Amino acid sequence: MHEWDEDYGLPVLRGEIVVGELVYLAVERHYQDLRDGAKRGLTFSPGHAWKVIQFIERFFVHIKGPLAGRPILLDPWQKFWTAVLYGWLGPEGTRRFTRGYEEVARKNGKSTWKGPQGAYLFMADMEVGAEVYAVATTREQAMSVFKPAFDNIRRWARRSKGVKRSFTIHEGTNQEKVAFDSSVFKPLPANAESLDGLNPSAILFDELHAQKTPEVWDVMESALGARTQPLLSAITTAGFILDGVCTEIRRYLIEILRGEREDDSFFGYVYTLDADDDPFEERNWIKANPGLGMSKRFEYMRSMARKAKALPSALTNFLTKDLNQWVNGADGWIHAATYDKGGKPFDPAILRGRKCYGGLDLSSTRDLTALALVFPPDESDPDGEWYLLVYTYCPRAKVTDQAADDRADYKRWEKDGWLNVTEGNVTDYTPIKNFILGEVRERYELVELAFDKWNATHLANELMEAGVPMVEVPQMTGGMYPGAKKFEELIYDYRLRHGGNAVMRWATLNVSLLFDSNGNFRPDKKKSLARGRIDPAVATVMALSRASAGDGRPLSETIDEDDVLVM
Repeated sequence: MHEWDEDYGLPVLRGEIVVGELVYLAVERHYQDLRDGAKRGLTFSPGHAWKVIQFIERFFVHIKGPLAGRPILLDPWQKFWTAVLYGWLGPEGTRRFTRGYEEVARKNGKSTWKGPQGAYLFMADMEVGAEVYAVATTREQAMSVFKPAFDNIRRWARRSKGVKRSFTIHEGTNQEKVAFDSSVFKPLPANAESLDGLNPSAILFDELHAQKTPEVWDVMESALGARTQPLLSAITTAGFILDGVCTEIRRYLIEILRGEREDDSFFGYVYTLDADDDPFEERNWIKANPGLGMSKRFEYMRSMARKAKALPSALTNFLTKDLNQWVNGADGWIHAATYDKGGKPFDPAILRGRKCYGGLDLSSTRDLTALALVFPPDESDPDGEWYLLVYTYCPRAKVTDQAADDRADYKRWEKDGWLNVTEGNVTDYTPIKNFILGEVRERYELVELAFDKWNATHLANELMEAGVPMVEVPQMTGGMYPGAKKFEELIYDYRLRHGGNAVMRWATLNVSLLFDSNGNFRPDKKKSLARGRIDPAVATVMALSRASAGDGRPLSETIDEDDVLVM
């Protein structure tokens, strides 16, 4: 009987530790193999398991946070899976598992745990000329696994001249790697070009959910063929790409766990809620968060749950990142009843002389074009109401020919004054330019006008030459997320007065969101309803991105630390 059995494995089987179906099956698989594995040439070596566990706990410390400088002590669940992964040997006496898939919610200590494993595979795995790579969609993300090991090795080198002589440590920006004898450990971006031609002995793939195609995974699998006991292991949180390589490999593991497929070389587990579990029931949270109460705090989860009940995008993030559930992210964004709370009419004259930020979304000349002006509250009342004015333009041909396809009442909106129609088959940008240079600048203090250069370069240049302060806001997640986040917060705090603009309401209710791998989001025209006619909402988000900066700082400096986009 070993520590990992007493503290985790057997309590799971006895129902003393709450887990979901897939984790139970993965634990049960280990004990079934202890009973029957010898018939297939499998043996479990506690010595091999302890070697890795002790390597981590004896030589590695936490590098940051309240535990900085203290030894890394594995949680019971981490110790159990470390023992399973490294303790099992195959028929030839080498490591049984050559591929793996590990899925767990964020903030359960996976980087602190996996980084030292990479160091073990690089230094102590008895692989001559080991090549170990921490891989992720970008090199920056790969650093999250590599850095805990890298920082510890640098720490050893500072403390011991012998260690310093043994290791070659490269510390330049984007050049970080460490070498020992003929072995190397380094981070790499997940693209076929960077991995082609390598001879890896182990690859730790972080956040596989962000990969859209199987190309990189296939390249890595084929590259491992020359090694004695290779390891290709993905550790990830759930994501939004439901038809990608990650879900394909996940299905493969689940088939093994359910006895539908045999593959003794494939390791893995999935920490997630079961199908009928209530995501807001606290007793279910541990199913996705085995480190709950240890590496992950209950109060953090409660805070995220409260936020998820209030904001749709927060619910999506809560389900995927904190409860490890796969979500497509394509559902509607703003609830109509909530949006309508800000629809009380107001006279734009009350905004005369006020500071405002503009957003200009120029689609193709046959589609909608929108100018949005957002007015922050007075500095003396920072929590006061924001006001929104939206001006939408389209060509006459769209009103007559495309209303049915767009499911839009363009004629009524024109009659009611919500839609400005230019004659002909294409939108004439001249009235828009004249309106900005005339009425907008005369009535309001236009601080900045955001634009996307993709379709607005000529008009933007004309406006700049006329003295309008133009600021480029690319319609990518990095540029749009601050504004999208602010828009959602204002709507659900009932602090955005939009006056019931019918076109803006229609566009907003059409919006579906695109989430990146870190849970940041922006409106997505491709996924949205009405053939993506969401231009007024996009213009508003662009304006709010600049209004959120407010003091002239770059967008990157205005995002909350918890919401930083990690690319």
